[in-house]
Amino acid sequence: MKPFTQIAIPHEDILEGRLTMDVFAADLWQVVNGKAPLDYQDADLFFRKTYLTKGLRNIIEIARARLEGRSGDSVIQIQTPFGGGKTHTLIALYHKAGEWNTKVVVFDGTALNPEETKPWEELERQLTGRIEMTEGNISPGKKKLIKLLSENSPVLILMDEILEYVTKAAGIRIGDSNLASQTFAFVQELTASVATVGNALLVLTLPSSILEHYDENAERMFQQLQKISGRMEKIYTPVEDEEIEHVVRARLFSKTNEKEAKKVVDEFVEYAKNEGLLSGDEVANYRDKFLRSYPFKPEVIDVLYRRWGSFPTFQRTRGVLRLLSLVVHDLLDKNIPFIRLGDFNLKNDEIRRELIKHIGQEWDSIIAQDITADDSGSKKIDNGLGSSYMQYKLGTAVSTTVFMLSFSGRGEKGASIRDIKLSTVFPEISSSVIDTVINKIREKLFYISDEELYFTNQPNLNRIILIREESVPEKDIYEEEKSMLFVSKNSMFRVYIHPKFPRDVQDTPELKLVILNATKPAEDFLEKYGESPRVYRNTLLFLCNEESQKESFHSFIRKLLALKSIERDEKLLKESQKKEIRNKLKNYEQRKYEELRKFYRKVFLPAKEGFREIDMGIPTIGESFLDKEIYDCLRNQGEILERVAPEVIRDRYLGDKKYVRIKDIYETFLKTPGELRLSSEEAFVESIKRGVEEGLFGCGCLKNEEIECEYINKTPVFELSDDEIIIRADLCADETESEGSSPPEDETGTEDENGGENGHEMFSRINLELNVPANQISTIAKIANYLKTRFNQFEIRVTIQARDGCIPVTVYEDKIKEAIKQAGIKIEREAALTSGYPA
Repeated sequence: MKPFTQIAIPHEDILEGRLTMDVFAADLWQVVNGKAPLDYQDADLFFRKTYLTKGLRNIIEIARARLEGRSGDSVIQIQTPFGGGKTHTLIALYHKAGEWNTKVVVFDGTALNPEETKPWEELERQLTGRIEMTEGNISPGKKKLIKLLSENSPVLILMDEILEYVTKAAGIRIGDSNLASQTFAFVQELTASVATVGNALLVLTLPSSILEHYDENAERMFQQLQKISGRMEKIYTPVEDEEIEHVVRARLFSKTNEKEAKKVVDEFVEYAKNEGLLSGDEVANYRDKFLRSYPFKPEVIDVLYRRWGSFPTFQRTRGVLRLLSLVVHDLLDKNIPFIRLGDFNLKNDEIRRELIKHIGQEWDSIIAQDITADDSGSKKIDNGLGSSYMQYKLGTAVSTTVFMLSFSGRGEKGASIRDIKLSTVFPEISSSVIDTVINKIREKLFYISDEELYFTNQPNLNRIILIREESVPEKDIYEEEKSMLFVSKNSMFRVYIHPKFPRDVQDTPELKLVILNATKPAEDFLEKYGESPRVYRNTLLFLCNEESQKESFHSFIRKLLALKSIERDEKLLKESQKKEIRNKLKNYEQRKYEELRKFYRKVFLPAKEGFREIDMGIPTIGESFLDKEIYDCLRNQGEILERVAPEVIRDRYLGDKKYVRIKDIYETFLKTPGELRLSSEEAFVESIKRGVEEGLFGCGCLKNEEIECEYINKTPVFELSDDEIIIRADLCADETESEGSSPPEDETGTEDENGGENGHEMFSRINLELNVPANQISTIAKIANYLKTRFNQFEIRVTIQARDGCIPVTVYEDKIKEAIKQAGIKIEREAALTSGYPA
């Protein structure tokens, strides 16, 4: 779509930025004295920029007929709200009177000083150039006025702001009366006089908004003026509500290409209908309104004229024109097809001042915090929607739209989501993105109502939470962090949380999980125990945090503590806010483990040189204990063994030696960094027993430095004492043969002619295809761990089929695929079926 500036061409004063208030504030007295801006002073230019409404045309026709002596009312009262076109109508009549060769008398109550000028004297002075017949402080009476008017007819008398003059005149004493009373008498005499003279017309203006009546005395005077003039007059309204669009276009734009405008309007209306933003019954009416208001969306005129225009201080037509001229000038270099409420640049000082002067200065800072500042919630939304939406600045556009819909002199505020969508979208984007923006606005803005979509000058829950967050001490954050580092009751580890010194971690044989408040462990924790060297180094496992996640995690804790604090403060919140706080707190409690694990995700294991680092990645689905998740992770990766294959013990530790002390093997596991790491002493004992039972080695003791084999091919009994040993199987065979109890031939431990080991036939390759029940997945992991110890080349291919259920796409992406990726597993084929959204 073409930019609006190529379709609707603004007047020169807007293009050049000549937008001072006097350009839009009509002043009849300035016109009479030749001092008005050219837009009002020059009759041709005035009418080019004036849309002749039905009311204005009617008033002009009535005035002309009356002044030509044909027919018509002798007195016309124009009564509109503040800025509703009264003075503009008088200027139109003034210029028309020049065309009709009619004498004009102008009385402007705001320009004349009652101490210097009496209205009857001013009438004679303007008609004759002198003051003779009417001179004095007393109204001259009907007879003199009829004579004066008859001798100077046709005559048009324009009285603007007469109430202001009367209000000032009340302070001037004249005998037992005052000048105000004399003015009332004059108006009554004047209305009767113009009725008598056939081609004389009195047009006077009175306000309709109470604010313009100044005080109670002025209100009484207003009622009296209405009573006096109402006997002879008819009341006219120059601008009807449905004509305001034409008035705006005529005043702000020199020409509009209606054909191109229709293209833009039709395209938008068709889009809005397809998006469900307009029903079939609404389409025709909306199209007509948009064609009248283009380049402004219909909502722009409606909201300004009817909502903002209901403020007593808002000069309806004049105020709308002034504000929209500023908006148009601000958008001249923007490539947009039409002007929305969301295009009102609240960062522009003039535009913002035009609005907040009606609602209060406190809104200046609120607008900055929520909409215009670089760190405002709206700007964060703009930048967080992704590159495809960045250019539309939807956070700012929607927030500004909601702001413009939040105020009315009648208390009306807010709008439906559908109305906001209709006000903010462009045809090239899906309106559904506005739902996302609105949700983010509710999350990030501080002065959006907690109940409906409108701004309030009271902080919402977001702001209350932020203020409470700012008061959370750092020590409380740290204590909460420590309290979140909970472990299971029957942990496989002895757990140490944030030890300060190596001596704080015991030097014992059991596995120890050391959770450090650091990004990596210091070497001293591995090497030292107080002043002594650490002995059981291979039993240490270190969990460290991720520096890049620290700010996010502490921000989470800060908000969690703020929510807990607010929930305890019963008097702070309304009932609806209390419910929202409970929901937020429940959500944060449920996320605690997930957020903790994003921060604590790196495990460091003792290695031959320094440490081996394992990144656990994202949290395991359904897990809630750190120690259990770490144990499962390390067990699945073969870093913790629940048993060791007896063949490994035989091949790696016994080898060709006649015997090895059992305790020495076990302590090698415990003391040597990078060695096998068993889950417990019982796991080691079971592995030794199995090796003896299978005849892979024997078990016995040293007696006087002599090997004594006590067990082979049966379950041994031992206590890990210093003299207990495992013995090469062939030595145990010799021992048993000498005692007359040799084992069967196939268990002698000798290699047969086919390459068998210990008399057993050997497999050199294994291929298994398994259909594994879901509850036996851990069995496969155990088998795999064992096979890895027996074969140099080992791989597992897994096929996962999940049916008869569902999982959100985001959970699949963030939990399942990310876990696979973090584990270094390659996905060779992937297929997933979407089923839409759950009902």
